Amino acid sequence: MFQEEEINRLKVRLRETEEKLAQVRLSRRVLLHLLEKVEAERNLFLRRLEKENRRLQRANARYARSLLKKNQQIIELESRLRSSESQNS
Repeated sequence: MFQEEEINRLKVRLRETEEKLAQVRLSRRVLLHLLEKVEAERNLFLRRLEKENRRLQRANARYARSLLKKNQQIIELESRLRSSESQNS
C-alpha cells in the first residue's frame, strides 16, 4: 500500500516535471524566435545607419569642396581688388 502510494506520487511528479519541461521547451523556442527577430531588426538598423553615414560623408565632401572653391574665388577677387587699387593709386 505504501509503495503503491509512493509510486502514484512519483508518477504525478513525473507528469508535472514533463509538463514543465514542455513549457520550458516552448519558452525556449519563443525566446529564440524573438532573439532572431531582434537580431534581424538590429542588422537592418545598422545597414540603414551605414548607408546614411555614407550619404552624409559624400554630402560633407561636396560641401567641403564647395567651401574650398568659394574660398579660392574670394582670394582671387581680393587679389584683383588689391591689384586694381594699386593701379588706381
